Amino acid sequence: MKIIDLKVRCVAIPMNCMLRHNTGVHPGYLLRTVLELVTDEGIVGLGEVGGGDSRGALLKLKPRIIGENPFDLEKIKLKVLRSIYYLSNARLYGAIEMACLDIMGKACNVPVHRLLGGKLRDAIPMIGYLFWRYDRPGGGDDTTAEDIANHCVQLRDELGVTAMKLKAGVMDPMEEVRALELCREKLGPDFGLRIDPNGVWSVATAVKAGKRMEHLEIQYFEDPSWGLEGMRAVKQQVRIPLATNMYPNKFDDLGPSIHLNSIDIILTDLHYWEGPRGVKDLAAVCRTFNLGVAMHSGAEFGIELAAMLHTASTIPEMSMPGDAHYHYLLDDIIVGGKMKYENGAIRVPEGPGLGVTLDEDKMEKYERYYEEHGDYYARFHQDPRRPDWYPTVGGL
Repeated sequence: MKIIDLKVRCVAIPMNCMLRHNTGVHPGYLLRTVLELVTDEGIVGLGEVGGGDSRGALLKLKPRIIGENPFDLEKIKLKVLRSIYYLSNARLYGAIEMACLDIMGKACNVPVHRLLGGKLRDAIPMIGYLFWRYDRPGGGDDTTAEDIANHCVQLRDELGVTAMKLKAGVMDPMEEVRALELCREKLGPDFGLRIDPNGVWSVATAVKAGKRMEHLEIQYFEDPSWGLEGMRAVKQQVRIPLATNMYPNKFDDLGPSIHLNSIDIILTDLHYWEGPRGVKDLAAVCRTFNLGVAMHSGAEFGIELAAMLHTASTIPEMSMPGDAHYHYLLDDIIVGGKMKYENGAIRVPEGPGLGVTLDEDKMEKYERYYEEHGDYYARFHQDPRRPDWYPTVGGL
């Protein structure tokens, strides 16, 4: 079997609101680059990557994988990810590995989780991911801790989730902490609480916020301050588990972070950690050093969500609910539409490969939507309410 073609398309799907974060705003839609690898046996493997329009970058890699056997992932990884350091991009490789595993599963008539060691759970619990919203359903913006807490209750009731995470670093830090306090009051002692300022808070602010939250017994405090040293400084002073999707988010920084004792939990990501197999490598390191593992969301659509579910189902230690922006999307590009939440969880697909198929009518529709609305990553996640605003690290 050989790869004979690589095809790429950019699609954007509208959301039910705009999502604010500390570097700007997702402006009412999310966008992904969809990858299709075609083999000489007619099998098509699907992959997906975010971060704006990645078509050109993926096409640069096309000559490196044409003619390769999709089962030869170690060789493909060396050619794509290791050959030239200034073209090395784990995000792109993650999409390619995803597609190769989809091909392998289809060729062997087994789901991807079988290729990764077999699933240990049939469904993966998800959180209610909370953002400060512009243009929320029914009108208006989120402006107070009460807005966040009320939305959390709504997601608990609608999706059945048992945990939340607030994307912080947007409003006054103490107002964001107050939102978690209100969630604890409204949802009780067993509901999981998390907060993630994405490294924007100063160490002093993160320590102040962390000490105020200690009595809430939150599941983790994610990326409170910038860099490995910032994380270490906070961890030394706050009695809450520290999690990260930023420091480290690659194998190069994993050793130093372990030596610094700067983290307790690492959020796995199929792109930062070099595909599903890379996430399995990461989980083995975490097991060795007794670090926790959880699942990061990168604003994925159904292809990558399927890959995340397959991967998470094979990791024994991944017991905490995973992140997902998915409940904000109005639609999906896969046949059958959006995957369903059942009691706060999404089932692992069981078809061969990833278990999802592209809906070509939806692909055409959302390709047009992307062409009409454009790549907002190229506009630096501009805030429509504050056109002159830009992010400041450590300014809070």
